[in-house]
Amino acid sequence: MSNDIHGKSFSELIKGETPVLVDFYADWCAPCRMMPPILKELKNRMGDHIHILKIDTEKNPDVAIRYQVRGIPTLILFRHGHVLWQQAGVMQAPQLEATIREKLARHEEMTK
Repeated sequence: MSNDIHGKSFSELIKGETPVLVDFYADWCAPCRMMPPILKELKNRMGDHIHILKIDTEKNPDVAIRYQVRGIPTLILFRHGHVLWQQAGVMQAPQLEATIREKLARHEEMTK
């Protein structure tokens, strides 16, 4: 994660210009433990074009409930405060990158 996200609240981050991918997880979840290296690879691929946050559903149940997280891991892509995409389960970095780029491109077209 880049340094400019520190000190900002969750709501400030997801309303920003830079897309934010949020990984909802729990420490006891085996598939969730597969995500950190995948997200690191994604960050290496996309660099400053995306922020990546991890939210522990055990410690932040209100946020998980607000976004209807029913299974973990769940990935949610935000931009300008809008949910652009949401999916439960593990995805590999190349597919995740392609999905994110597609959703961002579609969002750009719709907001023109």
